[in-house]
Amino acid sequence: MADAKVIPFDDDRSRSGAGRRRGVLPGAGRGQASGAAGPAPVSALPGGQVPGGAAEAAGASQDGGEGPGSGWDRRIAGGLAFLRRRLTGDYDVDEFGYDKELTDQVLMSVLRPLADNYFRVEVKGIENIPSDGGALIVANHSGTLPLDGLMLQVAVHDNHPAERHLRLLAADLVFMLPVVNELARKAGHTLACAEDAERLLQSGEVVGVMPEGFKGLGKPFGERYKLQRFGRGGFVSTALRAGVPIVPCSIVGAEEIYPMIGNSKTLARVLGVPYFPITPTFPWLGPLGALPLPTKWTIQFGEPIPTDGYPPEAAEDPMLMFNLTDQVREQIQHTLYKLLVQRRSVFF
Repeated sequence: MADAKVIPFDDDRSRSGAGRRRGVLPGAGRGQASGAAGPAPVSALPGGQVPGGAAEAAGASQDGGEGPGSGWDRRIAGGLAFLRRRLTGDYDVDEFGYDKELTDQVLMSVLRPLADNYFRVEVKGIENIPSDGGALIVANHSGTLPLDGLMLQVAVHDNHPAERHLRLLAADLVFMLPVVNELARKAGHTLACAEDAERLLQSGEVVGVMPEGFKGLGKPFGERYKLQRFGRGGFVSTALRAGVPIVPCSIVGAEEIYPMIGNSKTLARVLGVPYFPITPTFPWLGPLGALPLPTKWTIQFGEPIPTDGYPPEAAEDPMLMFNLTDQVREQIQHTLYKLLVQRRSVFF
């Protein structure tokens, strides 16, 4: 069935200030000429003055300016067009389920105030992420709930000159939860496996991985900013196969949003989750205790580590993978310590 014809809301008629035809002004006689020379002059009131609002409107029309409602017209038209595409299924997703339009217009709009106004994320070293081609961002993981991954996604998109999209590799648990599973796929996240990561990198995407996994996310507050084990270096092997640079990333501020002072292992086993956090506010304050503390965040991207100079068989060299993994880990840890020394306060 053919698509319905959409009449745009923001055409010349909505920008003309009064919505009239160009040829004939209302009230003009049959013998009057059309307004080819511009809008008719505004008549003076009996007091001898031209109405201010009318004069401004006439000046705006003569200068080709837009009316006060034209911005809202475009927004409404864009919103209606977006809803139409969602309802009719006229939108694209890639093979992983990534929906770029939904991510840009909805998900990013929801996360952006949290990053800009609540956590006040400061981004450093964004120039270390290449403007095109694949790259693997490796970051520390913390905060009890994985808000650091979402803030990292916003930071890359909003601060990179090319507005690059970060495709995060997530744990199996993310894709087992009913609603979270669908949102994660739409936002561009995919399962943390070598095959998916390599396909994304070879197609020129920026991929993000947090090798600490649940060990970093659920570590006690007393061990904050101490990196956990980075696994067996699988991310290094993936970067070597794809020939893309590894960009170390250090995140300060996420450790304190939910200070984890305890872990109920019994409840964790019952619920089927890696840990059940106990914080100074949760579960004591109920749903209010789930509100993260408004800490001040800093995200710094370090110097990229190139991998394109290694031969293809390097991806199978365990010693090389160990050395590169240790190099990335040490660079992230060193930057964390440096940022902590520079930080004035947890909240400012």
